[in-house]
Amino acid sequence: MPNFDPANIFMWAYNFLGWWLTSLGLAPEFVLFVQLFAAIGMLATVVLLIPIFTIWLERKIAGRFQDRLGPNRTGPYGLLQSFADVLKLLTKEDITPHKADKLIYNLSPLFGVLSIITAWAVIPWASTMVGADINVGVLYLLGISGLGTIAIMMGGWSSNNKFALLGAFRAVAQLVAYEVPMIITLLIPVMLAGSMSLQSIVKAQGQMWFIVLAPFAGVLFFITSIAEIGRAPFDLLEAESEIATGYNIEYTGMKFGIWMLQEFSHAFAVGPLFATFFLGGWHGPYATEVPVLGIVYFLLKSFFGYFLIIWVRTTLPRIRIDHLMSLNWKFFVPVSLLALIVTALVDKAVSEFAPGAGVAGRAIVLFAANVLLVISVIIGIRNAAHAERVKEESDEHGDAADSHDDHSAHPAPAH
Repeated sequence: MPNFDPANIFMWAYNFLGWWLTSLGLAPEFVLFVQLFAAIGMLATVVLLIPIFTIWLERKIAGRFQDRLGPNRTGPYGLLQSFADVLKLLTKEDITPHKADKLIYNLSPLFGVLSIITAWAVIPWASTMVGADINVGVLYLLGISGLGTIAIMMGGWSSNNKFALLGAFRAVAQLVAYEVPMIITLLIPVMLAGSMSLQSIVKAQGQMWFIVLAPFAGVLFFITSIAEIGRAPFDLLEAESEIATGYNIEYTGMKFGIWMLQEFSHAFAVGPLFATFFLGGWHGPYATEVPVLGIVYFLLKSFFGYFLIIWVRTTLPRIRIDHLMSLNWKFFVPVSLLALIVTALVDKAVSEFAPGAGVAGRAIVLFAANVLLVISVIIGIRNAAHAERVKEESDEHGDAADSHDDHSAHPAPAH
C-alpha cells in the first residue's frame, strides 16, 4: 500500500487504485487501463463542470462592470442559475431541420466539446500531474483545436440552412485567420524553452516567467486567442446582429446548450494556456515540494486570464467583419512575425556573445528588446495613420478643385 501523501494526494489516489486492483489479482494491463480510465474520467468531469461556475462568474463580474447585480434570485447569490439554465434547455423541444444530414448535425456539437476536453490531456496541472507529457505537446494542442473549427463547419453545412452555412463560412474564415498569428507567437515560448512539451515549457519558467522575456508575444497571443475563440470584441461567430446568429441557428434544446458549453469551455481554456506558456504554469512558492500548491497556483493564474477575457468582453464593442480581417492580416500577422524574428535574434546573440549573463541578464536584454519593438510598432502605426490622413486631405482638396473647375467651365446662366 502506498504511503499517504497529502502534498501529492491525487497521485497517491492514482497509485492507491492501482495497488488495490493489483491486490485483487487482476492483470497489470487491466489495472493500468482502469487507472487511466479513472484519471481521464475525472479530468473530463472537472473540465465539463467548470463552465457551470464560470458562466455564473462571468455574469456576476459583468454585472459589476455594468453597475448591476447579475444573477441573485436562483439560489444564494444566484449560484444555481446555471443549473436552472441547464434544466430549461433539457425541457426544450429537440428539433431537427427537414432534409438535414442528421448524423453530422447531431455529432458536430459533440465534436466541438471533444476538441476542448482532449486539449487538456497535455496541459500540466502540477509538477506531478499531466495527462500526457508528450514531446510534441504544442503540435498536438494546435492539431486537436482544429477539430473545433471542423465541428463548426459540420454544424453549419449539415443544418440545411443557407444562413447557417454562411455563418459557418465566416466563422471558419475568422478562426483560421487568427490561428496564424497565434501559432507564430506560440513559437516564441517553444523557442525560449527549447521544447514543444508543455511540461518542459513550464519547467523552463522556474526562474523567470516568459511574460517577462517576451511580454509583447504574450499580449499578442492573448489577443489573438480571444479572436480565435470568437469572444468579444471578436464575437462574430454567433452574433445576433449578423447572419441570424450564424452556424448554430438551427440547433435547439440541449444541442444548443452543448454549443454554448463548447464556447464557454473554449473561453476558459485560454486562461490555462496563457498561464502555461507565459505565466509559469504551476510554478510558485513550494510548488515542487508540495504539488497540491502547484494546482492552486495554476488555477489562480488560469482564472486571472479568464478575468481579463471577461474584462475585455464587457468593455469593448464588437468589431466589423472587414475591420476584423484587415486587423489580422495587416497588423497581427506581420507584427507577430517581427516579434518572433527579434526574439530569436536577440536570444541567440545573448547566448553567443554573453553566455555568462545568466537568467537575469537574459531577461533584461529580451525585455529591453521587446520595449524597443513596441516603440517601433507604435511609431510605425503613427506614421501610417499620418500618411493616411494626408492622403485623405489631398483627395478632398482634389475633389474640391475638380468641383470648382466644373463650375468655372459651366457658369450659371444670367437672369
